[in-house]
Amino acid sequence: MTSPAAGRSLELYYIDGRPDGMLTAEMFNWTGHVLMTPRTQLSQALSRTEAGYAGVYLLLGEREGEPLLYVGEGEDISARIKSHDVGKDWWTTAVLVTTAGNKLNKAHVRYLEARLIEDAKGVGRTPLDNGTNPARPTLSEADVSKMEAFLENLLIVLPAVRVDTFIQRARAPRAAAAAVLLTTPLVVPPPPLFHFEVKRHGLRATARLENGEFIVEAGSTARKRWEGVPTTYTPLHGELVRSGVLREEGDRNVFASDYAFTSPSAAAAVIAGRSTNGAISWVNDNGQTYKDWEAARLKGSETV
Repeated sequence: MTSPAAGRSLELYYIDGRPDGMLTAEMFNWTGHVLMTPRTQLSQALSRTEAGYAGVYLLLGEREGEPLLYVGEGEDISARIKSHDVGKDWWTTAVLVTTAGNKLNKAHVRYLEARLIEDAKGVGRTPLDNGTNPARPTLSEADVSKMEAFLENLLIVLPAVRVDTFIQRARAPRAAAAAVLLTTPLVVPPPPLFHFEVKRHGLRATARLENGEFIVEAGSTARKRWEGVPTTYTPLHGELVRSGVLREEGDRNVFASDYAFTSPSAAAAVIAGRSTNGAISWVNDNGQTYKDWEAARLKGSETV
């Protein structure tokens, strides 16, 4: 039986008391230190002690309306970012990743840079401005283990500072998940399934609610492009096309893999190509809407 994931304690510190200003992030029992700064406060950020340490950094912004990311490293990351302040005009936010006491060396940060680029390309959510994919440097077995542990913690911290580039939302297909369940001694009920149709455009999708995620299954169909008024879900549709999760087949798109959405409405909007209320659009095999199914479940929990 798989043990439940251990909880983590994270501390965010808003340096100037503003939610849109500089902030630091640290995790209990982790030596890493993350400093996030808007470009408008770059001079203040680079004057801080940790900005002169060895580490990796991320530059985030947009080019021609699409998100863009650059991953870099340096023994003095402030010097590297200063050069990008002159050479790159598209980025608006910088994230500096170092350690307490400046414990990383050149080989460590080159390894972390290579792994972050690998992960960003593997997830495919944000295009990279990096011209090359650097090879991992040769490290001892112990150092590789330490850097992989460091990276694991970093990838937990980054979403807390609003960097979701490295979140992998593609999921194993239901058949593979079911095979895993068969190897466990516990009797686990199958996840609830929901269906969504747009008959006018011949679209049909199936989703399951599993481990708190609303997962649209591979083979589900969606509009080829966003057709409605732009909303917060419009960039998500484009992101899934760019990353290959949505692949063009004829006059529509098909989900090439299972994909975990943050809500039924996000999933319904991407499929329909316009803003859609997923709470009433998704129905189960009994014709019950997601909204009614959820209400019944909550009502049942009150009697427990």
